[in-house]
Amino acid sequence: VQLQASGGGLVQAGGSLRLACAATGLLFDRYDMGWYRHSPGKQRELVAVISRDGLPNYADSVKGRSTISRANAKNTVYLQMIGLKPEDTAVYYCNAHEPRYNADYWGEGTQVTVSS
Repeated sequence: VQLQASGGGLVQAGGSLRLACAATGLLFDRYDMGWYRHSPGKQRELVAVISRDGLPNYADSVKGRSTISRANAKNTVYLQMIGLKPEDTAVYYCNAHEPRYNADYWGEGTQVTVSS
């Protein structure tokens, strides 16, 4: 299983980014897909998750500024973020979770840096 995240980069506060995570080696439509982030000195936190059925959930910190979506035909999950803030700076990781067998897979992460 491989989860390849892309789309990170350096952006000014107020800007936007679209992250993508392409999955291979798994039956994508059986997995809940999520984005997590980790910044120095903080614990890894959930940013957003989208269920196998396409139901999204967001952390309060990004609610209203983020949209998670999935394209099962492309085995890809996206995270669109607008109104970025310096506190959004982190490494963003893609996660695939299969609830029936409690299987979890992680990607290598993509750095998002928001300058003030």
